[in-house]
This record gives sequence, C-alpha cells and structure tokens, in this order.
Amino acid sequence: MRVLGWSLLLGVLVVMLAGIGPAYAQTFTSLFSFDYANGGRPYLAPLVQGTDGNFYGTTTVGGANGPYGAIFKITPSGMLSVVHSFGGSGDGAFPSAGLVLGTDGNFYGATEEGGGAYYSGTIFKVSPDGTLTTLHTFCDDGPPCADGAQPDAALIQASNGDFYGTTQNGGTNGMDAGTIFRITSRGKLTTLYSFCSEPSCTDGSYPNSSLAQAFDGDFYGTTFGTVFKMTEQGKLTTLHRFSGTDGSNVIAGLVQATNGNFYGTASAGGSPNDGTVFQITANGEFTLLHTFNGSDGISPEGGLMQVTDGNLYGTTLYGGSNLEGTAFKITTSGVLTTLYNFCVQSSCADGSEPTGALLQATNGVLYGTTSYGGTDDEGTVFKVASNLNPFIFLLTKSGKVNATVKILGQGFEGTTAVKFNGVAATYTVVSRTYLKAVVPAGATTGYITVHTASGTLSSSVKFTVVP
Repeated sequence: MRVLGWSLLLGVLVVMLAGIGPAYAQTFTSLFSFDYANGGRPYLAPLVQGTDGNFYGTTTVGGANGPYGAIFKITPSGMLSVVHSFGGSGDGAFPSAGLVLGTDGNFYGATEEGGGAYYSGTIFKVSPDGTLTTLHTFCDDGPPCADGAQPDAALIQASNGDFYGTTQNGGTNGMDAGTIFRITSRGKLTTLYSFCSEPSCTDGSYPNSSLAQAFDGDFYGTTFGTVFKMTEQGKLTTLHRFSGTDGSNVIAGLVQATNGNFYGTASAGGSPNDGTVFQITANGEFTLLHTFNGSDGISPEGGLMQVTDGNLYGTTLYGGSNLEGTAFKITTSGVLTTLYNFCVQSSCADGSEPTGALLQATNGVLYGTTSYGGTDDEGTVFKVASNLNPFIFLLTKSGKVNATVKILGQGFEGTTAVKFNGVAATYTVVSRTYLKAVVPAGATTGYITVHTASGTLSSSVKFTVVP
C-alpha cells in the first residue's frame, strides 16, 4: 500500500453557501486531488465507509499499472493511500462501479472490463489491506456471454448474505441486453434474469445501476428505460416505462426512503432534456418530482441517497452557475436546493463533473467525488458539512435473538450501553469506529442506540428482529 504525500492535497476551500440560514449553513471542503499515479476519474463510484472509519473507493483509470484503475482509501482528514492497482487482465480493468462493505469486513466490487480472453469484466473481493481475490470472470465461454458482460454498477449484500448485481451487456438474449445475478462470497454466480426476454425488449435492457433490496424483501432497480422489481427467485415485473417527458437514459439506481417509496434520477429527459427526479411506489405509481433546467444542474447520473434529516441528496454532472456540476438537496415532495456549484476556483481546482452518489458518513458529514478538476484534472474527493448529527450505521440490518450485529460509528471507546429498541444488549467494542452487539431476548424491531461518554448515537434505520 503506497501512502501519498500531503503536498498533493488541495488547499481547503470553505464556502458558506448562499441562501441558507446560519442554523443550516453548509461548508464545502476539497480534501484530495487525484494525479493519475494514485488513480484518476472516479466515475459513478461513490465512497463507502469501512470498519476502520476510513473511506474506500475506486477510480476508473490510473494507478501503479497505468490506465486500468485503482482502489483507494482516504481518511476523513484527506490522507489517501492506494490499496490496489488493477493490471487489466487477470484481476480486471476499469472498476467504475464502486465498492460495498460486506458483513465479513471485506469489500466487494466489479470491474467493467478485463479478467479474461474476452475482457468482459470481473467480480472481486478485496480486504482493507489490499489483498484482492477475483471471484468471477464474465464471458469465459465467449459471446453472447450468457452469464453477462461488463458489470458497471456496485453490488449490494442482501439479507440472505449473498451479493446481487447487474451487467449492462450479455445474457441469454444477446450482447445488448444485460442481466441480474446473484453471487456468493465464495464466487458461485447464478444468473437470475436476462433482459430482452419480452418482444421488443419491453422488459428493458442495459441495466447500468445497482439494485435496492426493499423492506418487502424484493429487489428494485432500473434499466436504461424502465423501473422494475424482482423477487429473490428472479421473477421480474416492469413497474414503469419512461416516455422521455418523465425522464430517459436512466443509469442510476433507486433508494427506498423511510416513507416506503422509491426515489431515483434520470440523466436526461424532461423539459429541456436536462434530467429529472422521480418517485415511484412498490406497485408502480409514478410521480415526477423535479425537472432540471440547466441553472440548477444537468444530468443527475449518480442517483440519490436519503440522509438522517430525511431529505435526499445528489449531484449533477453538468450545469449550475459554472456549468461544471452541482451538489443538491431535494425533499421527498420535490423542493430542490442547490448546495454547491463546482468549479468556483481557477482551473476547477475544487473539482468538476461529479457523477457518483454522495455518502453520509457516521460523523454526519457528506462525502463525494468529482470525475474531473483538481490540480491535475483527474478528479477530487470533497466533503460537505451540513450540521447533521452523528449516527450509527448497521452493517447487519436484521437477525434473530442471539445473532451478532455489526455496527459502524465513532467514539465507541467510551461506550456504556447498547440497546435494541430500548432493550439492553451485550456488546464488544472492537475499535473506536466499530463494535459488535448480540440481539437480546425480548428485543423488538426498532432503532439501535449506542450510549457513549459524549452522548447517545442512534441508527439511521430500524433493525428488524427476525422470529
């Protein structure tokens, strides 16, 4: 692992954003500027928080081996280390999908290309110290790549412990169709659905986004022109087909909000074809919430995340006051506020063209990346402080009595109690950012709280106690 000098860090840019009252002031800070040797162009790859409290991500190009991309770690203060540099063949190339933290403490991800003779991508596991294992190589048997080709979206770990994802190409219906798959932590892959199974591909094609496992246990996602849901067994139902006026070119996944509805973005469509934000229910009732108009952003490619204030946050690739992208907040009813307009510094030293979704870390702060800009025009890492309170993140979101639950946060060294919906539990503090607790007898579904010397931290979502 190679640690990079502080000389590469951008000077801190602190901007009090206009139009927001003092109690809700936003501050923007540039944390790091990529230089290609440490990676470059972190396209569509959001950051993920590890058990050590640091953030991990991927870049589509750069690294020690040239153009093939890298995995990196960055501390909350901005010190970046290269965890793994891809080689292009056996371990894959161009990891544009980002990572997911597994319950085993390892990260799982995909490369869009490389990995074999047909260069159709891989699924991998990587430890925090950089030990990488290739779990699956797509299209080993050659076109039409029945198991899929070119995965370009982050995996999710479902409640059953397996990982689920999509490939934008391949499947049993041709190279331009795409698939949904399940893969175990040991690398056993099962193709659950091949798109274009219906005449004229009315079920969709080219799924370029992550899935979301909903409260009902089903999986919800998007293709380039549809919204769908799928059962764990692979039965797919199309919920909505985009017409253009309500959105088009959908490459971001969905997020299920605490109200049970799903929210997403289309990178184009609407009027004047700058992209949209939408809401959809589990039974397919669609509502157009916002149409971008250029001044408030263009092309929200990275999708949305709901943070602890109940609002949805995201980025746009272009547009805004400097035409180089924005960070925004939108309520579940569709009221949008621009939080930051990128490229306010000379030569876009603060970054430009953000594509990935934002991450709310357990310290309450929002973190993200830009695809371009910075001192070498290879992209940046930034944070936006929004006066949001610290919280705990449940790596394990459901379980039976006596099951071990893994919890991320901060300040755990002073923990005095852990409670499941008010019921005290036994726990073990692993580090200041990571602890384990055992589901106690009598626990019911609800929020988990960790009581520390500096205050009480609550989970952002409810923990489900399984009978």
